[in-house]
Amino acid sequence: MTLDLPKGPLQGSLSFSSLNPWPVSLTSPGIMGWYAYVPFMECYHGVVSFHHTLAGTLEVEGRSASFDGGVGYLEKDWGRAFPAGYVWMQTNHFTTPQTSLVASAAIIPWLGTSFPGFIAGFWQRGVLHRFATYSGARIERLQVDDTHVHMTFADARLRLEVSSERRGGGLLHAPVRTEMHKRVEESLDAEVQVRLSDVGGRTLFEEVGRTAGLEVHGELDRLTAMAK
Repeated sequence: MTLDLPKGPLQGSLSFSSLNPWPVSLTSPGIMGWYAYVPFMECYHGVVSFHHTLAGTLEVEGRSASFDGGVGYLEKDWGRAFPAGYVWMQTNHFTTPQTSLVASAAIIPWLGTSFPGFIAGFWQRGVLHRFATYSGARIERLQVDDTHVHMTFADARLRLEVSSERRGGGLLHAPVRTEMHKRVEESLDAEVQVRLSDVGGRTLFEEVGRTAGLEVHGELDRLTAMAK
């Protein structure tokens, strides 16, 4: 990646190596599962890499910032519009190396109605634990207030609990049908408490992910009501 903004204080180049994408198969082509084949979804999503290594340097407002030895995460969105209401969080800065989390819940339009869709992926050293609407998992808790976001996902074997404190962030452009004018607030310095346990309640993993991305946007009361 090369940055050279003509009127901005940001220039430099970064390289990414050893990418770890969400596994792809014919029946489940990525993070959206079979929903990726549905032609009229408003928004599509993909995880390009849960965890990869970084190298390179950026000049930020005249100061040199080295990214050598850092870790990265890459995802992509495309379509006509972001969901009417959603929460999203991601972090790969844990004490345990090669660990990454992405989790989201959103209002999904569907044939004139809508439903609460959710996706969570907890990746560790090449092993992915996935919880999604299409996989038969369920969302047991979705709570959003002025200070925190709490989500709990479960399937027949595992339970994933995530909790994050809401913090201020920057404003992003977001698509609304034909334009890029909606503004979405995203924090990049949140912390996410993560606990993975089995059905018997035995803790398999419990740590705090730092330098986390967090977005909370739109019709949140409607989203949390639908998820109950």
